[in-house]
Amino acid sequence: MSTTPARAPDAPKTAFPSFQVVFDGGALGNPGKGYGSYEITSDGKVLCHRREEFGDNITNNQAEYMTLIHALQWLADHLGESRGTAKVLVNGDSKLVLFQLLKKWKLKNEGLRPLYTEASCLIREFFKVDLVWHPRAKSVARLGH
Repeated sequence: MSTTPARAPDAPKTAFPSFQVVFDGGALGNPGKGYGSYEITSDGKVLCHRREEFGDNITNNQAEYMTLIHALQWLADHLGESRGTAKVLVNGDSKLVLFQLLKKWKLKNEGLRPLYTEASCLIREFFKVDLVWHPRAKSVARLGH
């Protein structure tokens, strides 16, 4: 008869993969030449780090929304059908974008509505998305602008 104690089963691997998205957009002039950068990580590994240009006559707020949309679309495409199991932490320095998506602030500029709608639809494709504001310095430290 063995006196070896029963071993507890291994903890199951998380069924919900976690990702972090850091985004920042802006415009040189407002409106002006729009640009944005984002980085997507999981378990401390960078999956994607991109800088994009959006053309002329773009406002800062449009560039912020467009950058977040591009980041979420990249992640959705990368995950494919498993995106519905993903937990995503989104960090950005745009209170306007984050607080509108959290429904803490009203959407007063109707010109942003299509971008707001697109971002909202993408957010719903994931299991859980937390939208968290952070100071600009954190975006700059992570994204380099």
